[in-house]
Amino acid sequence: MTPADLADLLRATAAKVLVERGLDPAVLPDEVTVERPRNPEHGDYATNVAMKVAKKAGANPRDLATWLAEALSAADEVASAEVAGPGFLNIRLAASAQGAIIEQVLAAGAAYGTGETLKGARINLEFVSANPTGPVHLGGTRWAAVGDALGRILAAQGADVVREYYFNDHGAQIERFARSLVAAATGAPTPDDGYAGAYITEIANTIVTAHPDALSLPEDERQELFRAEGVELMFAQIRQTLHEFGTDFDVFFNESSLFESGAVEQAVAKLKDSGDLYEKDGAWWIASSEYGDDQDRVVIKSDGKPAYVAGDIAYFQNKRDRGFDLCIYMLGADHHGYIGRLKAIASVSGDDPATVEVLIGQMVNLLKDGVAVKMSKRAGTVVTLEDLVEAIGVDAGRYVLVRSSVNSSIDIDLDLWTSQSSENPVYYVQYAHARTASIARNAAELEYDKVTPDLALLTSDEEGELIRTLGEYPRVVSSAASLREPHRVARYLEELAGTYHRFQTNKNLRVLPLGDEPVRPTNAARLVLVNATRQVLANGLALLGVSAPERM
Repeated sequence: MTPADLADLLRATAAKVLVERGLDPAVLPDEVTVERPRNPEHGDYATNVAMKVAKKAGANPRDLATWLAEALSAADEVASAEVAGPGFLNIRLAASAQGAIIEQVLAAGAAYGTGETLKGARINLEFVSANPTGPVHLGGTRWAAVGDALGRILAAQGADVVREYYFNDHGAQIERFARSLVAAATGAPTPDDGYAGAYITEIANTIVTAHPDALSLPEDERQELFRAEGVELMFAQIRQTLHEFGTDFDVFFNESSLFESGAVEQAVAKLKDSGDLYEKDGAWWIASSEYGDDQDRVVIKSDGKPAYVAGDIAYFQNKRDRGFDLCIYMLGADHHGYIGRLKAIASVSGDDPATVEVLIGQMVNLLKDGVAVKMSKRAGTVVTLEDLVEAIGVDAGRYVLVRSSVNSSIDIDLDLWTSQSSENPVYYVQYAHARTASIARNAAELEYDKVTPDLALLTSDEEGELIRTLGEYPRVVSSAASLREPHRVARYLEELAGTYHRFQTNKNLRVLPLGDEPVRPTNAARLVLVNATRQVLANGLALLGVSAPERM
């Protein structure tokens, strides 16, 4: 019986009790809250449902809790139900009900933890979207890990998720990038507003090698050649780097296509016709402050050229035209102003602002010997995705970026994340999986198939805690999806790994028999528990895009 199953039983029991007492069951919430007490001595699970609804039902909270305890104690799945304090209810599950959790895990396999809370939802998840003017820096790398994990988690809850990269191949930054390439190719100094670093020289040399006459072209043609070739080469590197990091996209959307197709002009014309744009100082403005933005925004500048927000408007409308119910934007720490701006764009476009969600990721720093690492070998001024992977590897890189809330900054201690110790969270979790795999290999050489496991024998505190932790996994994934917080899965895995390690180190709870001892039903039952733990660890790591090693 998982916490969700227990919540259903509680609600059904409470409804029956209220009806029997002549009270209205409509006061019950759709979902009854069930939690694991901090102190295991208080029971396996606890609920405050009696305290929440008693007054509405016209009953005393402790009386209602007592009635519930009596009714629950009669259920086969419940070993005991006791009233505590002013109306809390502490519940202990029967051993058979806990064993059912293990059976659910193994029956579902890789699907354990999935759900249908987002079934039917079409979600556009846009993340990274780094300008093709340089390698992906640490901020973008954080989104590569978090965005990919969030996409997996949303899909695990039934959503149709499209992972999208907005390819900024239009605007002034691209022209500065092209000028920087030309300067590197000709040996001139980097422009004051340009880009520097070894990667600029590498790309410039590649272009000259492919086009020996490039530097003899007229200035306009040379600029366009270096722009087009440079952007293509840079973006190819970005895509390859992200792929090697385990992050792939379904759609690469070119910003330039919005201008070339006329989508920007059409979006602006539509807003002019609807009266949502006004003219001031020779420019056209959107009254976004009326829709929650901190200020109005220029859409068409006084020189007649579209401002950046014009592309944002066309891009949002394009997403909605493609049938997405929800558009999630994952942006960097310096884009906080985009929250109000993008929601205002939705409102002005005639949409519910709730169709837009903006997640803001905070800064990431690398520390070596307690000192911040500030320079990249290739990028010069920033630390990149490649630098992180070279320092600690893909698995640790993804895990460290996912395990903290995006609302908090991260300091990555390179010494910690390369250590093979329990202090290293990703090692701790992966080692737990490797231990379960090792036990399975050793058990395969014994005659477990001749012994019927009796899960009701798993009655120790460590076994019960491990089983209940396994039962929490579906709820954790559901919460991570609804709150857009993949770090909940990582923190759960660390809790599960710790619970498993404590079970495994108890010499009185042997999974494998000693010496020539026969395999007993308790050994067989514990092997089933270990296999269920292995499955959930693998499922959780897969959601984070982190490997589940069989050996370490």
